[in-house]
Amino acid sequence: MWVYEKKLQYPVKVRNCNPRLAKYLIEQYGGADGELAAALRYLNQRYTIPDKVIGLLTDIGTEEFAHLEMIATMIYKLTKDATPQQMAAAGLGEHYANHDSALFYHDAAGNPFTATYIQAKGDPIADLYEDIAAEEKARATYQWLIDISDDPDINDSLRFLREREIIHSMRFREAVEILKEEKGKKKFF
Repeated sequence: MWVYEKKLQYPVKVRNCNPRLAKYLIEQYGGADGELAAALRYLNQRYTIPDKVIGLLTDIGTEEFAHLEMIATMIYKLTKDATPQQMAAAGLGEHYANHDSALFYHDAAGNPFTATYIQAKGDPIADLYEDIAAEEKARATYQWLIDISDDPDINDSLRFLREREIIHSMRFREAVEILKEEKGKKKFF
């Protein structure tokens, strides 16, 4: 199903070791509104979505995995040269004690990823509205990450991700309208 290009969707550059910023970025790695939750949500929902929009969920779900890879790269680069003391000072002491510098799916507060983040109602309109909300929450989180980051290179990548969330939200809104229009058509047998 997938063809993997061995490059990031958008370049990720990091100027300095910054475990504190990495701690905040972990929210988009394993948090409720992060990239993993989005990818799993959309790829799961496509099984009960009408054929007219199934490709959209597949495309966006797949792209979310590319975003997850970008976030993972940022976190890795921000922490790869950090000492245990720097990790602890940044609020990642518990993470370090459990995982060293390995990535692990949890949010910025250290709460582990859970399947309760993934919503699927089985009603296409309800699921698409859930998807719009997920994209808007991710967009807001990216903006807040940009607001607290002082790394222009990271901010460039975060702005790219924020803009992709806006596009995804717009595409899901278009899908809602397509399904509403389809629902309103008279069916003749």
